[in-house]
Amino acid sequence: MLKLLMVLLLSSITLLASGGNSTPGEIAPDLTMTWVGFACLFIFVVGYYFVAAEEKYGIDKAKPALFIGTFMFVLVALYYALNDLSMDLVHTQAQHLILEIAEIFFFLFVAMTYIESLIHMGVFDRLKYNLVSKGFSYKKMFWVTGFIAFFLSPIADNLTTALILSTVLITIEKTRKDFLVPGAINIVVAANAGGAWSPFGDITTLMAWTAGKGHFTDFLFLFPASVLGYLVTAFLLSKFVPDDKPTFDASKESKPEMAEGAKVVMGLGVFTIFCAVMSHQVLHLPAMWGMMFGLSLLKVYSYGLQRKYGTEHFNIFHSMAKIENNTLMFFFGILAAVGALYFIGWLGLAAIVYQPDVLGPTWSNIGVGFLSAIVDNVPVMSAVLKANPDMGLDQWMLVTLTAGVGGSMISFGSAAGVGVMGKLHGIYTFGAHMKLAWTIVIGYFVSIAVWYFQYEILGFYHIG
Repeated sequence: MLKLLMVLLLSSITLLASGGNSTPGEIAPDLTMTWVGFACLFIFVVGYYFVAAEEKYGIDKAKPALFIGTFMFVLVALYYALNDLSMDLVHTQAQHLILEIAEIFFFLFVAMTYIESLIHMGVFDRLKYNLVSKGFSYKKMFWVTGFIAFFLSPIADNLTTALILSTVLITIEKTRKDFLVPGAINIVVAANAGGAWSPFGDITTLMAWTAGKGHFTDFLFLFPASVLGYLVTAFLLSKFVPDDKPTFDASKESKPEMAEGAKVVMGLGVFTIFCAVMSHQVLHLPAMWGMMFGLSLLKVYSYGLQRKYGTEHFNIFHSMAKIENNTLMFFFGILAAVGALYFIGWLGLAAIVYQPDVLGPTWSNIGVGFLSAIVDNVPVMSAVLKANPDMGLDQWMLVTLTAGVGGSMISFGSAAGVGVMGKLHGIYTFGAHMKLAWTIVIGYFVSIAVWYFQYEILGFYHIG
């Protein structure tokens, strides 16, 4: 009876929350020129400063991001209440934002759980041993991890790829920043560039694909621009990587053995990525649904390992406890903050620049790359798609390229960068990234030049 009363109570609260005096399809008013519009913009800029100055003030980036994300929406809701506006609009926008955040949040959660599980089972220690024992120099390992990231990202996704390869970096070397920082930047750039030419390699390409801005094969034509831009950046970054080799004494370092079941966990990880892709492509469910299904399989397998080898052999909850929660909180905060800016109307102003008498589509799409690095490529791409400027396939592919690759220019301009910052905490920081960001900018313009030659001069970007 108590359970029944609780269900009825929750149902009543839900109905009351969804009620109101708004009309169906009501459009949110433009609040950009109001006190709440300017206040939220100011709060975002100040909060963004503290996120960027994480290293200077010693404050974790999740703290200011989470504060401004929640506080800005509280101010917007307060403005609506004070001015007797439809609270349904606030409620609906918050629901949509929570759904968007939840998809990314749980996707990250599962990916991080798998990575921590593989660390516990000695997979990355074994990979480190295999690389170092072969006599690879720091520079060769720089190129190996970069190429793996570039070609794994289109299959997995840029975030999962960056998390895996950054874990490899930190197991190879834990202290030498002259290797770790260029190596981390290289992985972020490679993962984002690799994801730009695959419909499911990056969330921005996925958004453009599902919005019908191009067929599956249309995105594959971005490969030349993606790979050449990456190679230029990687070549410049490699000049900062030391030539010597990691210290390795075969007589002192024994070959690490992976725990029983590690290979199965690796297979489950690959299958989980497959499930995420199939969830979206075939079943029309969010990608995180397939990821959560993969997590359920890992939990079942964890139970089997415990029954066979004991409770200390592999406990999935221990892996979950080691997840970088600050990375998840940062994503929640920054997406909430950007969602508030969009709801107020600031991001909608971007559509004006696409008009021919302002900047036009080409220069606007190039600017999207820089904006995605500053704000975040997901909401920027969302704003472009919602504005839906009149552009041909060539321009939609350009904005897909710039939004994906451009996020690499700042350390937290993409999911891959944020993930690596969490893995290499205190080493790969905003300040460390910005010292070498010029290499990424050069590669960015190389990608655009290749796009222009291929799309605008040769006209080679579509089959049939």
